[in-house]
Amino acid sequence: MDFQLNEEQKMLKKMVHDLAEKEFRPKAAEWEAKGEHMPRKYLTMLADLGLLGLCLPTKYGGQGKTAFEAILAIEELARISSLCAAPVFESNVGPVKVVEQFGTEEQKQKYLPPVCRGESLISIGMTEPEAGSALTDLATRAVLDGDHYVVNGQKRFCTGGGESDAYMVYVRLSEQKGAKGIGGLLIEKGTPGFSFGKQEQLMGLRGIPSCDLIFDNCRVPKENLVVREGEFRKLMTAFDLERCGNATMCLGIAQGAFEEARAYALQRKQWGKEICEFQAIQFMLADIALRVEAARLLIYRATTNAATGLPVPLEANLAKCFANQMVREVTGMALQIHGGYGYSKDYPVERMMRDGWGWGLAGGTIEIQKITLASFLLGRRFDQRR
Repeated sequence: MDFQLNEEQKMLKKMVHDLAEKEFRPKAAEWEAKGEHMPRKYLTMLADLGLLGLCLPTKYGGQGKTAFEAILAIEELARISSLCAAPVFESNVGPVKVVEQFGTEEQKQKYLPPVCRGESLISIGMTEPEAGSALTDLATRAVLDGDHYVVNGQKRFCTGGGESDAYMVYVRLSEQKGAKGIGGLLIEKGTPGFSFGKQEQLMGLRGIPSCDLIFDNCRVPKENLVVREGEFRKLMTAFDLERCGNATMCLGIAQGAFEEARAYALQRKQWGKEICEFQAIQFMLADIALRVEAARLLIYRATTNAATGLPVPLEANLAKCFANQMVREVTGMALQIHGGYGYSKDYPVERMMRDGWGWGLAGGTIEIQKITLASFLLGRRFDQRR
């Protein structure tokens, strides 16, 4: 068991760190304040550096690295802003991984190379107005009609909604209840019958698009079926890697908050000395470091064990659940170290707190994660309907 980065990983980490400081730190606060999406030219920049599709196979334009390298890149960008890390997240551990792991060769050839070139983004459509944590209650229906599926329904809180070019949409392919009837369709932006709701105005994660996906007799070619009926487990297994990405967003935010708090504690003076001299501040900095490093080890274990495949579900869920809680605690302490200034938008820790809170809602709430963990640990499922 090696806890050291190799030379290539160190070089990648430094390259992304320097990129984040030079290109994204000067822009992040402005984008967030205005709620602006990242300009597409930055996708080209990330693609030219090989960061989009970093862990996708080289035959499709990726770099052929492991999930761990992708996590290193996401972590460095999320230090500055979740918005800046989002394209690397989506192109490595997002729904693109469902296509790479379970799609046909034709689907891979069509959808993966444009993602790696920064020409296309793929987002996921899971949550519905009446199916959030109870995902298997989803009602969006796809009925086969000749060479097309006719899709009707609505998805909610779709990250990337309206901006992405294609969507991995969870649909019910038959009248079977629960998970058995659920599969996954790729639906492209611009398909007749596919429209978007209004952009959500969220507490945090501003600038990252989020809206409803609306399907009204939307006709989707049947060759766009990626996951067949009865293979819901495949969708959720691939989603475990996205959970590692979610956890890494938390890790990056927390690391950024720690760096801000440490720098502030070293320069801010009260009673004639730097506030880092006060034991209360020392305790908070130590507590922050403990939590950040514990989350890092959980995330690194899950993604290292995934290699070029998918993580062990227990490890992915442990990492996400802990990181979701950790980032809320860490950003709270970092804000407290800043005192009144931490509550001001002139300092980044208030944004980090708002962004960090959102990741514990996305991809499975902390409470749902704990139920899932209990299921793994006890070897039984807990039916929430009883």
